[in-house]
Amino acid sequence: MPVLVFIETDEGSVKKSSLEATGYAAEVARMTGTTATALVAGEIAAAELESVGKAGAAKILHATDSRLNTPSSQAYASVLAQAAEKENADIVVLAKSGLTDAMASRVAARLKAGLAANVTELPDLGNGFRVKRSIYTGKAFAVTEMKSAKKILAIKKNVFTPAETGSAAPVEAFSPVLNDADFAVKVTGVEKASGEVSLTEADIVVSGGRGLKGPENWGLIEELAHALGAATGCSKPVSDLGWRPHHEHVGQTGIKVSPNLYIAVGISGAIQHLAGVNSSKVIVVVNKDPEAPFFKAADYGIVGDAFEVLPRLTKAAQG
Repeated sequence: MPVLVFIETDEGSVKKSSLEATGYAAEVARMTGTTATALVAGEIAAAELESVGKAGAAKILHATDSRLNTPSSQAYASVLAQAAEKENADIVVLAKSGLTDAMASRVAARLKAGLAANVTELPDLGNGFRVKRSIYTGKAFAVTEMKSAKKILAIKKNVFTPAETGSAAPVEAFSPVLNDADFAVKVTGVEKASGEVSLTEADIVVSGGRGLKGPENWGLIEELAHALGAATGCSKPVSDLGWRPHHEHVGQTGIKVSPNLYIAVGISGAIQHLAGVNSSKVIVVVNKDPEAPFFKAADYGIVGDAFEVLPRLTKAAQG
């Protein structure tokens, strides 16, 4: 009974988080003595499909219905549930995201499956089926025992490193039965975040706060981000002031990120902001106030003026 993994795409490219999920699914399949099958919905390049096989999928189901070219949680959930039934999959894996959050509960209801979100480690099969999950916006962990016959695992981003463990997998056309109800919700437009790197997918994030003193100084953040290949973010006060767009707001009421490196510049470190970044593997804080609360959560701290520190960091990153 294969493990099934859903592949999320962005403009025809596989998201990094889905490659992580594929690697995770392949390892779970190895642990349970089976194989991992990947599901892709909508138009995608052949090279992208090849990357899914290299990440560990033994087979790829490709649903090519043109209506699936635009992401729809309702339609995608129907496709995923039908694929799980076709493959007789007991375990379904997804990378946690805004899209898959809306899909997972629908699929769980249809398959009568248990659902565990924010999974951070491979399951413990020593005595049943237990998974470790991040809870309370990353402040704690819970070990959850899943007793249902079918299980859905939503994997937290940046906790499983994707690696090329396989080769190009065979692609099988998949034609799910879709009706008008599956497309009852129409996507009329998509507002994409600006910047060279997606904030939710980034390995490195550089964020700025009111310590930058104004939007005219944001070039300092962007220059460092460009040198590091990073995404840019901001604190809530910055987006509230209109210095930066709301989709760059990182925090409890904004985007939650879990990069390998998070650099906070001129951000005091209110608890609401920390809730959105405390899953980061390494946090670096730049602030001229040595009493800034953010230093207590930082792995590394620089007490100094951002206007002096950032150019030097950028120069060092440029080599």
